[in-house]
Amino acid sequence: MNTLNAELALKLAALTHFGLVAAGVLMPLVTGLWSEADRMSPFGRRLFRIYYGFIGVCLISFGSGTWFLAGELSNGTLLARAVCGFLAVFWIVRLVAACVLDVRPYLMNGWWRLGYHTTNVVFCVLPVLYGWIAFRA
Repeated sequence: MNTLNAELALKLAALTHFGLVAAGVLMPLVTGLWSEADRMSPFGRRLFRIYYGFIGVCLISFGSGTWFLAGELSNGTLLARAVCGFLAVFWIVRLVAACVLDVRPYLMNGWWRLGYHTTNVVFCVLPVLYGWIAFRA
């Protein structure tokens, strides 16, 4: 794959980050997450919401950085490869987390099941893409 194709693939990856942000915004409505959080101690609830927001900011940053710096990320410099390697590891860890969480009670209709499986496909594709860009010659 040449640099132009790698850049296009990275731009598509960037868009998936924004799709994951949209899914993350909808998730509390679907799962009743904020009601669950209300049962936690004030410290625990605050910490959870901070972590939730932090993950959202990370996804927006990863998507924006990938979109605007796709050319630089695909050029094979050591820094570009390191950033793509980090993102590959991040998404591998997220994929493992997806395998550990049991979300079956929340998949109450076909749309929610489709959305869940779509996010899992994204969690599989992103580490492969970023890893390939990080380790290509």
